Amino acid sequence: MQDREIKNAIITSTKLGKEDHGIMSCMIMLDYGGSGQGFGGYIFDDYNEETNSRHGTAFGMEFIMQILKVLEKENWEDLIGTHCRVDGEWGKIYRVGHFMKDQWFDPQELADKMCGAQE
Repeated sequence: MQDREIKNAIITSTKLGKEDHGIMSCMIMLDYGGSGQGFGGYIFDDYNEETNSRHGTAFGMEFIMQILKVLEKENWEDLIGTHCRVDGEWGKIYRVGHFMKDQWFDPQELADKMCGAQE
């Protein structure tokens, strides 16, 4: 994608779990029909210095729930093969939407609502 635009996509794979630094996150791989892009990489936990461990956040749980709600799926595993729409550009996906309905998930809106304004 060169400029911000809405494109059709299909979810080809997903990952929900710890990334290589032990941080809980997700990644949804999207195929645009000849090219692809990943959506995710948001941090779903916080580090607690007192316990020297990571603990899940409300943002992380709400992120997962909103993806499932917008794409009308009951389980994370059911996302693979799902057709969707993507609002983004070459370096960033801003939001993911239902293929046929005007339903969108925007992680920045969620972050602003739950955590205060973030870049």
